[in-house]
Amino acid sequence: MPIQIPSPELQIEFSVALAEIRRLYLVEALADTVRTIKIADLDKEIGQLVPADALATLAVHSLRAELMFPVPMMLKANPRLLGYYRLLYGFSQKIFYTAETGVGPFKAMETRGALSAAVEAQLEALCKALVGCGVVLMEGIGPTRISRELLDDLTLLTVGPQLRGGANVKRGAVGIVKVFEAIHKIVEAKTVSFDETQITVKNAAGRTVFVEFAPDPDIVIREEISPASFVEKIAIEVKAGEDFSNIHNRIGEAEKSHQKARARGFVECWTVVNVDRLNDKMARQESPSTNRFYRLSAIVSGKGAEYVDFRSRVISLIGI
Repeated sequence: MPIQIPSPELQIEFSVALAEIRRLYLVEALADTVRTIKIADLDKEIGQLVPADALATLAVHSLRAELMFPVPMMLKANPRLLGYYRLLYGFSQKIFYTAETGVGPFKAMETRGALSAAVEAQLEALCKALVGCGVVLMEGIGPTRISRELLDDLTLLTVGPQLRGGANVKRGAVGIVKVFEAIHKIVEAKTVSFDETQITVKNAAGRTVFVEFAPDPDIVIREEISPASFVEKIAIEVKAGEDFSNIHNRIGEAEKSHQKARARGFVECWTVVNVDRLNDKMARQESPSTNRFYRLSAIVSGKGAEYVDFRSRVISLIGI
């Protein structure tokens, strides 16, 4: 059997994204910001917020304190640097910007570089909390192991899952679009209107049927029986991840979505997966709410028994 290594497309995308992240959030961005600030003023603020023993530990290694600890002056000069400290301390955005942490209102600083007057008034409280977190991190690392290179490595360790998570979201969105487009081709002859989020179809009974993107599940098909009254026909959950080892988790996620769809009255629940080796018995155990499992590759191909089954059922349930 010939050796076939996949193309490193994802890693190429990561390299481009990492360059942008370095420019906006990592130690390079920190250094650029420090150059715009009067060091005497910065040192004064650092001395007021950062414990003296922590400053002494950094000084032993010839490191400036802002590499480890945020102060309001730094975040006012460059609000996006909140992302640097989040990454350094090892928090994902999902965990960091929540009501539970109280950091949710500050998210626009990292994502848009925006700093409102209301948020600016809370910067000192935020920095005090982050300094406390930084002290715990420093103590956990140990005073002898602190280095500029280690701090940079720690931020990159957090960036990695963030990049991969973003890539998975992107891949998932692409998979949903592919299924949506496949349905559009099937119903195109009876389509009344079409845009990026909704297909409107007139079925044989003269009723309007909507094929729509939805937050959960991914695609829904609904027949209007009277104004503002619908029959929920098909709920489709698309799991476009290619990693076969994680298929159990993805089908489990589909099951949760389909349970919600069943509660809303959907007649049919379908799960589309992006792996070609699917154990049907296992899949049905993981998601008993799923009526039909389809492979994304079969739907996209537009041919074969699996596609014919998908097409026939779409036509039958929509009523065209």
